[in-house]
Amino acid sequence: MSRSLAALALTAALLPVAPPARAAAPDGPCSSSRYPKAADRLGARIRQALRGRTGTESVAVYDRVRGIRCAVAAGRHYDSASVVKVTILGAMLRRAVEEKRRLTATEKSRARRMITVSDNGAASALWRSTGRARIARFIDRAGMTRTELDPGGRWGLTQITAHDELELLGRLTAPSELLPAKARAYALRLMNEVVPAQRWGTPAGRPPGVTWHVKNGWLPRPGGHWRVHSIGGFDGHGEDYMIVVLTQDTPSMAYGITTIERVARAVHGTLNSSKRPAAPGSHPSRPRETAKGPIPPVT
Repeated sequence: MSRSLAALALTAALLPVAPPARAAAPDGPCSSSRYPKAADRLGARIRQALRGRTGTESVAVYDRVRGIRCAVAAGRHYDSASVVKVTILGAMLRRAVEEKRRLTATEKSRARRMITVSDNGAASALWRSTGRARIARFIDRAGMTRTELDPGGRWGLTQITAHDELELLGRLTAPSELLPAKARAYALRLMNEVVPAQRWGTPAGRPPGVTWHVKNGWLPRPGGHWRVHSIGGFDGHGEDYMIVVLTQDTPSMAYGITTIERVARAVHGTLNSSKRPAAPGSHPSRPRETAKGPIPPVT
């Protein structure tokens, strides 16, 4: 080998090796291996719904039918407000399952008031009777790895994420080891019977025949800013999907609701493009058990 070739070989050996090329990440907040175009449309409409809004928002969506998953800042933490009441309900149900007993009349009464009218006194009573340790175990079993209970014991300041709330909805709306079918149906029925004044948020824009199960939360904070959230599961009429929208630092509760409903209408409208939206405040049908799979893990 000539001296010049040997020098070139030595130089090449000393150069850093380029890392292997990575697959390109999706450009939008939504993806689906089966329906990529529908996912792109949905992502664009969610972005449009959030454009220009004041405050901070996180969105998580999963459509079991089309395999579409969406995430906008889904790992960001928020004060839970009353959305955590679904977690309290789940932990209470899990306790009864573990103790192999039916719910007491007091538990049923408190659970109904906590979910359907968002009664804080009922929530506090169930929070105490269920116990922090049991609630923490329920959160762990539900795969809500980013949810953090408030060190001071205030349930409304539990730190939640859109990702974890979607995980919880996924386990409530499909067979899982977390809760048996009867317990899940009970929770969904309460979420389906929320009083008319609290049916805002993620149900906005849903088409007729699609059943909703919703829980909302709202919390004013110092400085006049609000935390306003809505989580909802939707099924029937060939559909099966979940929507989570969390907001904070909005100038008013009404402003936060508008932000959430802009996103909800974008999701319902895109996934149900051939169906006319239901009339506002119309009462949905009762929930029913269907054969569904859990939310697949993020890969």
